[in-house]
Amino acid sequence: MIMVDCAIKDWSGEEVGSASLDLRVASEKSATHVVHRALIRQMANARQGTASTKTRAEVRGGGRKPWRQKGTGRARAGSNRSPLWRGGGVIFGPKPRDYSVKMNRKERRLALRTAIQSRIEDIIVVQDFADKFPRPKTKDLVGALKTWGIQAESKVLLILAEREETVYLSSRNVAKLRLISASNLNVFDLLAADRIVITLSAVTKIQEVYGD
Repeated sequence: MIMVDCAIKDWSGEEVGSASLDLRVASEKSATHVVHRALIRQMANARQGTASTKTRAEVRGGGRKPWRQKGTGRARAGSNRSPLWRGGGVIFGPKPRDYSVKMNRKERRLALRTAIQSRIEDIIVVQDFADKFPRPKTKDLVGALKTWGIQAESKVLLILAEREETVYLSSRNVAKLRLISASNLNVFDLLAADRIVITLSAVTKIQEVYGD
């Protein structure tokens, strides 16, 4: 069990308190392995597995022998749908398959908590700001990110307790910004972001859901 404290910033970027996350994480020896397994699982499960090619048996045509077996001076050929021919079948090509990887729920949650703990230096906790957006305003959100000390070129993960429609509409045109709710946390997004912004209510929800 590891407890970490994070400073809380308000809308203007001033520190107004601190929030703590008390998470049970993997041991230092196994942390990398657990997080890596969870990441591979997530990426594999996202694959559709619908790629498909036709074998020589499935390609249309090729029923007649192109030319007689002997006497032409050319190599013998039994079908113009041989994999050696243009328009022929594919040898060992992809077929629809299931790429999904299994990982038990307890281990997935451990990997997620460990991933959060590993990014603690890049986490910024802010007060809830949905009330600052009576209507969508991308410019205001970009200004807030700058106020919180986030560089314009940084990839940002914004975590809210629940999806707020005006905040979502304000964020969808911001380059390199991804918005998710605390219930949709995943290892890939946590590791891919340069900076992670979490609202205070989202911190509370993360602690409630994953703090076992």
